[in-house]
Amino acid sequence: MNFKQLSLVAFVLCAQTAINLVAAQNVQPASAPAQAATSDGKSLNDWLLRMHEASRNRTYIGTYVVSSGGQMQSAKIWHVCDSGQQMERIETLTGAPRSTFRHNDKLVTFLPDQKVVRQEKRDISSSFPELVQSPDHRIAEFYKLKPEGVERIAGLDSDVAQLVAKDNLRFGYRVWTEQKKGLIVKLQTLDADGKVLEQAAFSELQLDAPVKMDKLLQMMGKVDGYKVEQPVLVKTSASAEGWVLKTPAAGFKPMSCYKRPAATSQTAAMADEPMQWVFSDGLASVSLFVEPFDRQRHGKESSMSMGATNTMTRQLGNFWLTAMGEVPLMTLKQFAGGLERKK
Repeated sequence: MNFKQLSLVAFVLCAQTAINLVAAQNVQPASAPAQAATSDGKSLNDWLLRMHEASRNRTYIGTYVVSSGGQMQSAKIWHVCDSGQQMERIETLTGAPRSTFRHNDKLVTFLPDQKVVRQEKRDISSSFPELVQSPDHRIAEFYKLKPEGVERIAGLDSDVAQLVAKDNLRFGYRVWTEQKKGLIVKLQTLDADGKVLEQAAFSELQLDAPVKMDKLLQMMGKVDGYKVEQPVLVKTSASAEGWVLKTPAAGFKPMSCYKRPAATSQTAAMADEPMQWVFSDGLASVSLFVEPFDRQRHGKESSMSMGATNTMTRQLGNFWLTAMGEVPLMTLKQFAGGLERKK
């Protein structure tokens, strides 16, 4: 659920899957998702697209609370859509102060304690809705939709449905969507036994709120007194970097591959920079980070879990692999076992 920074646009604080799941509003009747949902692929895709449209097109202000790994974090979110333009502001309410603004593919993060502002661009070419709409999507092969009734969340009547994983390579989800348009108001990530691994929900939500895009854009541009950092991601391919995945986990397709240079002028050092290779099954995602092995920095091979996020490390010859994702540990092991250096 990629909400690791608590952005509703992707649950950047809860989970990467949430980012993929966050969705909504179609032309179906208000109660269609819970009333007519079936395991049929078309119904599942319609349900997902309805959610996606709601997350993009609804204007709202809300407080979002995420519970993961025994920790709770919250943030306030302002979201507006105007003439196809997306604008969002996220203010963390717990931990170190942080303000994040997203305008379409531009992402600006203010870190007041450090007096630093980071300006980046998000890659939206392989986003969730395109996955569902593409002819080779296979979400319905690995998940089935199970309606579970109606509950009241943040003062709104919401349809409840469960996305049940059909194999043990991915987690399941329970999703609450407000009935009128389908905006996600609560999301749980579930293990194979139905145990809740992570939970994210609005504690308060004002739909159709008076959010002004021009005001948020002005706030986004006020960088006086801050050191401006512009991290650069260099697009590449695993093959170009000398890697191949012999046995990918079923349903997971490569989405993107990047290297992040220390500075744009240090092109010669790119060979030593970590590579990030991202895979997704349309809902869950896995990232493979590969970098040269450093005996001083890299310790013993290990694995750890925090909420729904699993991480494992492994030495591959002269390289160090870190695999991370909101998937079962066995899925990461399958990825790690299939990653090989090209001969």
